[in-house]
Amino acid sequence: MTRQATVRRTTAETSVRVDLALDGAGDAVARTGIPFYDHMLEQVGKHAGFDLRIEATGDLHIDTHHTVEDVGIALGQAIRDALGDKVGVRRFASGMFPLDEALVAVALDLSGRPFVVWEVAMPECLPLGTPPFDPQLAEHAVTSLATAAAVTLHVTLQRGRNVHHIIEAVFKGLGRCLRDAVRVEGTTLPSTKGAL
Repeated sequence: MTRQATVRRTTAETSVRVDLALDGAGDAVARTGIPFYDHMLEQVGKHAGFDLRIEATGDLHIDTHHTVEDVGIALGQAIRDALGDKVGVRRFASGMFPLDEALVAVALDLSGRPFVVWEVAMPECLPLGTPPFDPQLAEHAVTSLATAAAVTLHVTLQRGRNVHHIIEAVFKGLGRCLRDAVRVEGTTLPSTKGAL
């Protein structure tokens, strides 16, 4: 079974291509024009064990918002497409993910029902990188991905002061939970309803 997907998303604001292989080696490269976001997306791919290529251009002269959102949507759709019928997947995953003083809890379910709980109160911080990534966009990026992937996701900040550390712990945790949830460990659909 080859669990791969390519998604292209083109709007008046952005052009995005995502190439994804779920059963990869963590070889992840993102080129969105937003270096901090690229770093976070590569964390997802690396820690999920996905082979991931993201190429995006967007209206960064206006803001980074549209590019962040559309890349999240395209990546989520690629995950959903690559999962196919989800037969045999582990489905659930959760964990606590530290990065220095920051600690983030992540839990997800490949439920087919998009729902996100985001309890990550960011300390005040200037935007990160050039062009700047507004830390508030971390929620939008993660929510866009989870909604397009049709997963239930809970992200809770346990503690943390450094915004870079907090956001990076979120993306690493998301990657690790995706790695565990998409793992094939059986031959049946993990649902009593017979559908995910």
